[in-house]
Amino acid sequence: MLHGSALLTRDLDVCALLTPENVDKLRHVLREFHPIHRMTPQRLPFLGNPEPGVSLHNLYLQTDLGPLDILSSITGVGDYGRVLETSIEIDLFGERVRVISIDELLKSKEALGREKDRLAAKELRAIIQKGRP
Repeated sequence: MLHGSALLTRDLDVCALLTPENVDKLRHVLREFHPIHRMTPQRLPFLGNPEPGVSLHNLYLQTDLGPLDILSSITGVGDYGRVLETSIEIDLFGERVRVISIDELLKSKEALGREKDRLAAKELRAIIQKGRP
């Protein structure tokens, strides 16, 4: 939506280095929002699972505020370093934040290839075409 898309996904995707230190920081920051692992049948609480120090590649959480996906890489784009390198900075709610560029988002949608991603890619191509001379 930040790039002008009308498609609403109702979740937040974040690309991050999921080091043990960063996972501890996430647990502290998300504590008040009662995060649970939404992709596990047991719906385990994130605050204690997995145990500290365990390596993670991706986190798919349900919080009081909605779904939150924390990914160490983005399909079609690359790992955190590549995503950061190609990201752009925008103002969001009075803060400067980095977000995936529209070109890299398009690459990701095309690489994922699901029906909903093909629709999103079509819209992103139209937004890019309209915005560029």
